[in-house]
Amino acid sequence: MTASRPTSRAYDFVVIGGGSAGLTAARFAARLGRKTAIIESGRLGGDCTWTGCVPSKTLIRAARSAWEIRRSDRFGISAPQPALDFVTLMAHITSVIEDIYSSESPKKLLAEGIDTILGGAEFIDPHRIRAGDSEISFSKLLIATGARPAISPIPGLGSTGYLTYETVWSLTQLPERLLVIGGGPVGCEFAQAFNRLGTEVVLLEAADRILSGEAPEASDVIHSVLSGEGVKLRVSESISSIEQSNGQFRVVTDRGELTGDQALVATGRLPNLEGLEPGRAGIEFSSKGIKVDQHLRTSRRHIFAAGDCAGGPQFTHYAGWQGFMAARNALLPGNAPAVKDLVPRATFTDPDVAQTGHTESSARERWGDSVQTALWPMSQVDRATIDGVSEGFVKAIMQKNGRLLGATIVCPGASEMINQWSLAISQGMKLGDISRSLHVYPSYSMAGLQMAAEHRVTNLLDGLSGKVIGALYRSKQ
Repeated sequence: MTASRPTSRAYDFVVIGGGSAGLTAARFAARLGRKTAIIESGRLGGDCTWTGCVPSKTLIRAARSAWEIRRSDRFGISAPQPALDFVTLMAHITSVIEDIYSSESPKKLLAEGIDTILGGAEFIDPHRIRAGDSEISFSKLLIATGARPAISPIPGLGSTGYLTYETVWSLTQLPERLLVIGGGPVGCEFAQAFNRLGTEVVLLEAADRILSGEAPEASDVIHSVLSGEGVKLRVSESISSIEQSNGQFRVVTDRGELTGDQALVATGRLPNLEGLEPGRAGIEFSSKGIKVDQHLRTSRRHIFAAGDCAGGPQFTHYAGWQGFMAARNALLPGNAPAVKDLVPRATFTDPDVAQTGHTESSARERWGDSVQTALWPMSQVDRATIDGVSEGFVKAIMQKNGRLLGATIVCPGASEMINQWSLAISQGMKLGDISRSLHVYPSYSMAGLQMAAEHRVTNLLDGLSGKVIGALYRSKQ
């Protein structure tokens, strides 16, 4: 039997990967009138739609509802303990995913002038790729294959049925006891959500604190909150081995043994380049991802890479921005910088942890003792008092002249509030400038206004202007 010949296709712009970076790039290319195709080995929408941001934040929202019902007696509201129908919850999560996917489907993209080719892609040479039964040639190409869970080399783990952020959605019943391995953003979010839904949760972290990538004071708040809600946090604890028998996980650490009916591994993510064969195209890459320059060009100038596979910060909003910039640099004259070291981010625990620009430690590494900070606790914010929030803060990191270098926020809604500070930093604003803009009362954003106003008044009264004001006041007595 003679094998069928592959179908040949030619495009101006080809995107490998249908996540945030890929979809943004393909849509921009199509709007420029370029013949565009997007290749996806799984489902359009990528991690964020199917296994990441969308389902996890829907789970978190449901868990918050259960938590609020349990705490409603503080408002004089008597309510029975919430009973969870886990199947219904998972069906709701699926419906939210499908709703968002409807704007990313192959049918929707075709209406926008974008061909979708489903199947794994692999390079043939620098100008051709194979995907499914198609051999595709291209003028320009973007690699946007995203990332996958990074699994720690724990002895015995590979022979167990452990969960990751990708597979946790296959659960059909709520775990009674969940072991979360990894205290980063994903681990903390899942730990709090499952605990609020009624699971007994143990979180193990080898580092000396959870959220070790965030400011220590932010980490401390979340540690206090999670512990107070009942999550058993075990930091500075290393796992020696793990096994599964009779439906139970047994984890051996340097402090003893733990058991649970499920184990969720949340130890980071790795660039997803499996099967792509970038070396055939002469593209430089490593375990950290595709090597790119400041304009997202690879070692082949007509081939670009963006998002998680390019080795930078792994956030959906950053990937989408890079996807746009990569398409812009590939298809339009000139070049625009498209790589950032500092990207605004948020961990969606309750309260949120949000960061933009430098933390105090990273700022001091660069500017030393010239760095100054200002902090306003949520205990002095009326909205926090109204909501019964006692922990959290807004912190500004700045130079001596007040120019903002970064901001850390820990409070409900911090993921929304951080955008104001990102804009202020990008525009070279000073902390005192924040006080020039009216803020709505009562809101959590008032914390930033109060902090900025206090900083401005202090500087005014401590400086030459303050001495003049004092002299004028005394002359009128």
